[in-house]
Parts: sequence; structure tokens; C-alpha cells
Amino acid sequence: MAGLLGAPTMPIPQQYQQPFTQTKTLEKAKPNKLFKDETGIPKPEYPGEIVEVKLGATASDGGTRAISYTLGGEKCPAFYNFIEPPPNKPIIALDVFDWPKISLARAVRNHFDEYKDDVAEWARVCVEKYGAEMVNVHLLTIDPLIEDAPPENAVKTVEKVVEAVDVPISIGGCGDPQKDFDVFKAISENIQGENLLFNSVTLDMKIEETAKLISEYNNTVIAFTSMDVNKARELNRKLYDFLEKEQILMDTTTAALGYGLDYAFTVMERCRLAALKGDPELNHPLSSGSTNAWAAREAWMKMGPEFAPRELRGPIWETVTAQTLLLAGVDYFMMMHPAAVDSISNTIDNLMKGERATNPTDWVRIKV
Repeated sequence: MAGLLGAPTMPIPQQYQQPFTQTKTLEKAKPNKLFKDETGIPKPEYPGEIVEVKLGATASDGGTRAISYTLGGEKCPAFYNFIEPPPNKPIIALDVFDWPKISLARAVRNHFDEYKDDVAEWARVCVEKYGAEMVNVHLLTIDPLIEDAPPENAVKTVEKVVEAVDVPISIGGCGDPQKDFDVFKAISENIQGENLLFNSVTLDMKIEETAKLISEYNNTVIAFTSMDVNKARELNRKLYDFLEKEQILMDTTTAALGYGLDYAFTVMERCRLAALKGDPELNHPLSSGSTNAWAAREAWMKMGPEFAPRELRGPIWETVTAQTLLLAGVDYFMMMHPAAVDSISNTIDNLMKGERATNPTDWVRIKV
């Protein structure tokens, strides 16, 4: 064709002038042996480990508690039982308050209203009737904006609770940095050997003085920060100069369902995963004030029939808040409603065993 169009023709090289011959086709391969291999989910590796923190002191430890608890020790995310079950069970504590005028939701008042004038009796009921593993004593009367009660009053209150129950005890301040330090100091000096859990130390407090106080009397403390991983690191780093890591729990703030729970979960999960990947400043057991669920209006206010009775809605609100954070890795729960405690306790037991719920909480017929 090139010649017909007037273009010069090119000779064909000799190597391309050989006649085409069909190569021999290979016989179809037939397998003579089947190889077997196991398949499954690859197990991720976590080089970090959460430190263990002991709460409470029995007679063998120099205290008077009937039991003590160990938190932490995890080597993988919460309830990754296909890697390793949690070495220690998460603990649930019930809140009590030393101020009779405390405003409680009706669903909570139904259980504790008659005990508000006697915090020691309130604590006893929490343990003996509702199965609280620990008691959180919130000292609201020391608040300068409430009664500004002196530290001596707080000491007497805690002494009564120590005598009324035999479980480990947590002491909560009022949030005023100076007053909390003064009260923590008075309690530490007068109630020794019980390995109390103080709630809490913050970046606004006298960190050095508070940490030295905790160390001197062999107690433990919750390091509280407000939903900020870097601030949690900062506070822990400052505490390390005076405290053993085994004396510190972390609380990065609990927001209620519908009021920032997703942020609370995210921060706690970030802290836990960073710790398991080797971050040496975040490898502490996590604490959650799941009682904060009652700060949500929907948990207690009267609403339309489509929202269900508030006596039922509130405990469920607290349960969902706590259950969500349980999966983020929380080891220590501060809670309020007995039905919510029962539900979370059942969930923890089933997850620890790797079993499905066999006797779930009956929210329809439960007394709330």
C-alpha cells in the first residue's frame, strides 16, 4: 500500500520472514494436593500497659476495709477478649452527699430521700441494699458558696461513713481549690491507713502540696481535666514528680448522653489507645462521673408520653452514659440510681465472662 501511495517501500528484515509455527500448548494443570491454612482476624499488637491502682486497705494492709480493689492492668482495648480478657473488673461506686438540701431527681429521691439528713446511713444503704462496691462521699457543705463548713466538720462526716461501711471510700471536694486542699489535708491527717481515693486534683490546685499530701499518707487521687488529652498529660507529668504512677486515676470529664457524650468517649478512647501504644503519660485507669447524666434535662424533666415516664427515662439515661464509656475503657464509675448500677453491673459481669446476658435488667417491670 505504501508503494501505491507513492511512498518508498522498506525491505522486511530476515528474522521476521520465518514462517509462523504454533507452539505446543501446555496441558491443563491439575492440583494433586490441597493446602490448608487458618484464616481469621489478625490480632493487633499493643506494646503499652495500664498501670494497676489499688483502692482501699484491708487489715493486712493496715486498714479496716473488708475488701480492696485493683483497677487497671489492661494490655488491650476494653473487652478485647479475643486478645486478652481484662485482668481486673471495673468498679461501681454510689454517690452520697453531706448536704441535705441537695437537689435530686425524683427517680433518685424515691430511693434515698429519707437518708439525706444522715450521710452515713445513706452510705450504708448504698452498700447493703444496692450493692455498691465503693462509696463516693461528696462534701458539698465545705463549699464557700454553700455553708463554708470548716475542715473539722468534713473529718467528722468521713469518720462516720468509715464506721458505717466496710468498703473503700472516695472523698469528693467542692471544687474550690484552696478549700479542697485544706479539707483533704485534715482528712488525711485524721483518717490514716485506709488508702482513701481523693476526688480530685486539678491544674488549678496547689499540685505540689496536694501530691505530697497524697504520697505522705499513702492515699490515691483522681487527676481531673476537662476533655483535653494534652492537659491530661500535663497534669500527670506534674504529679509524677511527687507521686507513684500507681497512685493516680485519670478523669477526663464525663458529659451526659445528648450533651457531649461523644466528646467524652472520644477523649477517653484517645487516652486509652495512646497509652496502649506506649504513651507513658496516659497509662492510668480511667474514672467516670456517670452521675453527670442527670444534668441532662431529658433525664428528669416532664415531657410528652412519647418520651416514656421520667422515672424510667432517667435511669436509662445514666445507664447509656456509663455503658458507652465502659467501652472506652473506664475502670471506675461514680453513679447514682440503683437500677442503672444494676444494669451496668450485669453488663460488666457478662463482658468479663465473654457471655451474652442471661438475666438482663427488666426495664419494663423494674421498680424505679
